[in-house]
Amino acid sequence: MKKTGILNHEICEVIAKMGHTDGLAIADCGLPIPDGVKRIDLALVKDIPRFLDTLKAVLLELEVEEVLVAEETVKVSPHVFEDIKREVGNIKITLISHERLKEELKNCKAVIRTGEQTPYANIILKSGVVF
Repeated sequence: MKKTGILNHEICEVIAKMGHTDGLAIADCGLPIPDGVKRIDLALVKDIPRFLDTLKAVLLELEVEEVLVAEETVKVSPHVFEDIKREVGNIKITLISHERLKEELKNCKAVIRTGEQTPYANIILKSGVVF
């Protein structure tokens, strides 16, 4: 049995298979996930698990070189954007439209769906390399 880190086997498997610049999304419970993209559904009830808790856990395991965030997040849910900035630290943040973010989901290895019910609490993490 795994002792530390992410215990969810689907998330562990996706992260282990990721290469440089591959995408992994973390989403609120309302974000439409395109057909054909792996859905890792963690949503249990309203706000469980939270977007931020899920982001923190994934950042412990995944080397990230860039994140994509919707411009609407900054305008509509600025506290979420501030949380993202705090958690990603010096990682490059690229702001794109929410519509483009939804298009970019098609290129992600997976989308982790949380129970979050805050508007625009979504992010795409672009994998970096550890060397």
